[in-house]
Amino acid sequence: MKKLLSLLLALVLLTAACGSDDDDSAADDDAETTTTTASDDGTAEDDSADDDAMADDDAMADHCDALKTPGTLTVATGDPVFPPWMEDDDPSNGRGFESAVVYAVAGELGLDVTWVRTTFDQGIAPGEKDYDFNIQQFSITEARDEAVDFSMPYYVAQPAIIATDPDKFADVTSVADLKGLKLGAGIATTSLDYIENVIQPDSPAAVFDDNVAAKAAFDAGQIDGLVLDFNTAFYVTAVEIDGSSIVGVLPETTAGADSLGFVLEEGSELTPCLDGALATLKADGTLDALAEQYLQAANDIPTLSN
Repeated sequence: MKKLLSLLLALVLLTAACGSDDDDSAADDDAETTTTTASDDGTAEDDSADDDAMADDDAMADHCDALKTPGTLTVATGDPVFPPWMEDDDPSNGRGFESAVVYAVAGELGLDVTWVRTTFDQGIAPGEKDYDFNIQQFSITEARDEAVDFSMPYYVAQPAIIATDPDKFADVTSVADLKGLKLGAGIATTSLDYIENVIQPDSPAAVFDDNVAAKAAFDAGQIDGLVLDFNTAFYVTAVEIDGSSIVGVLPETTAGADSLGFVLEEGSELTPCLDGALATLKADGTLDALAEQYLQAANDIPTLSN
């Protein structure tokens, strides 16, 4: 796979940044031993580590200069946008998880932010973009990575299914129990992939242009269940659609399968810069704090069995 190497390198850096105190102590001991040996030999101190750090800083600065507009992150998102990801259909207010993450990254890099709007499938379409990256709960997948670049993950989502008729789901405890139901999801989403490839219902999935259309059809009773990420499902059932509820969290097919990342155009030189900022925000607890502030944990919602 092509650009997943950049993602894996960022995750390695993140793991090193989040190592235990014992690991740090061991590293410090090694550094002290090397220095002491050099001093005992009467030779000059080894400045290679400092030189490497300066080289890394220079390389990162070069990557962070690869902006569409100097000094500004141009960020695309959906139209419209919804809580808990963004609030009041206004990504520029810094409220909502994804808006807050963008401004945290911009703050880390010392950049301003300007916003543009796109559809979901425009964001993952191949080709040159007129913005630096797109954020609207894009799951990192191999198929998408063939057309675009991804940053390292900023969050791992959970898929869930919602319903308005509890009787149809009274005996549902597993993914297999969903096969006889009419299910739907937005086009080009991992929710739709989950229906088609994991649940494999008896009747074809209903496919909608976006979550707005999907929710309208669900509310009108055109489908039995709607698959969304858990946080969107929680907001829809709690605020938007009366009488709806979360039937259950859907089990992951692989660990971290629904990892969310920024989407950049193929071959973007900005990817390492964003990975570095996200790694720092992960290591210092900022991403976890923002997730705790804006996103609802699954808590007592049951997870369906495989």
